[in-house]
Amino acid sequence: MKKFAILTGVMAVVIGGVTLVPSAVEAYRGDPSVLGPNHTEERHEAMTTAFENQDYQSWKEQMQGRGRVTEVVTEENFARFAEAHRLALEGRTDEANQIRAELGLGQGQRNGDGQGRGYGKNR
Repeated sequence: MKKFAILTGVMAVVIGGVTLVPSAVEAYRGDPSVLGPNHTEERHEAMTTAFENQDYQSWKEQMQGRGRVTEVVTEENFARFAEAHRLALEGRTDEANQIRAELGLGQGQRNGDGQGRGYGKNR
């Protein structure tokens, strides 16, 4: 009977983890109303100022190398990225997502081009 209770408890934890973890990992996904895990009022103001002034260096300092976006967004394309941010805030998500896709930020929409499934463009 104890084995059954332990097994049931372990299964509940595993099922709960499988159910809850993916939603926590999804995070931002292009919706500016969703606060990320690193959100603070000070950081928000600094990021807002960086976007408004198109200040890549300030944005980069705030990001501290977090996320794929820091690998894709460069000083050369930051103005375009800031435009996508502005459009998203205005609720023009289709236009913002078009710019993100243009920059190589697909918002998690993996199109089978080698994203860990053995497929690729050089096939």
